Amino acid sequence: MHRDVVVVGGGIAGLTAAHELALAGRDVLLLEAAPRIGGKLRSHEVAGVVVDVGAEAMLNRRPEGVDLARAVGLEVVHPAIVSSRLWTRGALRPLPRSLMGVPLDLEQLAASGILDAAALARVREEPSLPPSEIGDDISVGDLVDARLGPAVTDLLVEPLLGGVYAGRARRISARAGVPQLVAMAERGSLLEQGAALAPAGATYAAPVFAGLTGGMGTLPEVLAAAVRAAGGEIRTDATVRRLERDGAGFRLVVGPTTAPEPITAGAVVLATPPAPTARLLGEVAPLAGAALGAVETASMAIVTLAFAIDDVPDLAATESSGFLVPPVDGRRIKASTFSFAKWAWVREAGVSSGVLHLRTSLGRHGDEVLLQAPDERLVELSRADLREAVGLRSRPVDTHVQRWGGGLPQYAVGHLDLVARVRAAVAEVPGLAVCGAAYDGVGIPAVISSARTAVARVSG
Repeated sequence: MHRDVVVVGGGIAGLTAAHELALAGRDVLLLEAAPRIGGKLRSHEVAGVVVDVGAEAMLNRRPEGVDLARAVGLEVVHPAIVSSRLWTRGALRPLPRSLMGVPLDLEQLAASGILDAAALARVREEPSLPPSEIGDDISVGDLVDARLGPAVTDLLVEPLLGGVYAGRARRISARAGVPQLVAMAERGSLLEQGAALAPAGATYAAPVFAGLTGGMGTLPEVLAAAVRAAGGEIRTDATVRRLERDGAGFRLVVGPTTAPEPITAGAVVLATPPAPTARLLGEVAPLAGAALGAVETASMAIVTLAFAIDDVPDLAATESSGFLVPPVDGRRIKASTFSFAKWAWVREAGVSSGVLHLRTSLGRHGDEVLLQAPDERLVELSRADLREAVGLRSRPVDTHVQRWGGGLPQYAVGHLDLVARVRAAVAEVPGLAVCGAAYDGVGIPAVISSARTAVARVSG
């Protein structure tokens, strides 16, 4: 079999690439090793309601995600409630305005009670510090430690980065993860610039986050349908075991070792996680493969719980969208999202079934032992923390545990240089491109942008 372009990987990156190529009239085949497409965008029925059990939102202030969703006919919605809390020092505390946890409002920070007097005094000294000399790169945590003190890293930055990367602040690259923070630190005081960036009382026309009616898990299926309607083909349970050059094109070996299927292609887009991409690049771009092989990943789990509305009247009346948990507090969960409060469509669907849905997340980089526990234990740990945090003692009527093994690439210090080396090596192979969450950002808009860059590469 010969195809014009083969896309390997059926997550949002691969689906976006296949969609762009099919619309351009290219003969495209997408191969996904798993039984289903979608990657970390997935839905599942819990207590009779289909809800997200993977990514539940995307940045709204970057256009790629919302524009793509609207282009394929999906309804973009925004959170009904965006008042998140921080569970620390024995209480649920208001989360001050911040840039990835770096406080932008000193008065809000002081009023929150998140920091003790000594840590708050350390923060107040920050405007007297000279501009930071970052050099090639630095971890987010080391940068924040130096300017605002380790308590800010531990109690504010870690919970935010734990949600985005499932990572550790003192290991994540500041230049790759929070480039705006680096630029601010190199200019001078974070607090002074933060006050100008987010003045007290300011309101913003554009919400930070967006979702989809029916959940982000609807996007992969609709994209896949659009790919097929444009003449593309999508195959699941199709593991690509080998990639090699074949004249001016490529040869892929697909399927089980007992029945390998050769497919030739004029161009190939690899939209797979770092480890399988590194393996497939081994013969065609070994330097790129070696670099990608060094990218570590974090695993996590999402526990979704549904409660009978009549059993949780206090929770049903909440005006919070959930809470984050600093790892130094020693809890098992790292966050909880009150889905019924955050998303109007979740609440409406749940009310019709007499239930409310919420979810917890567990697992940061290095937390593999915790995630080895069986599903029942993760539910038990989640319920125990929810009982202590918000007094939730009722038994859920239904639960679901979704595990994301190696789901989030870690942007270690020097990540931008690593990505530049990968792209330089791949660029030496005509007709080859890579895309996904390992390169330019783990959020949905960044991944979509990465896929479009890859399409441009194989279309040039």
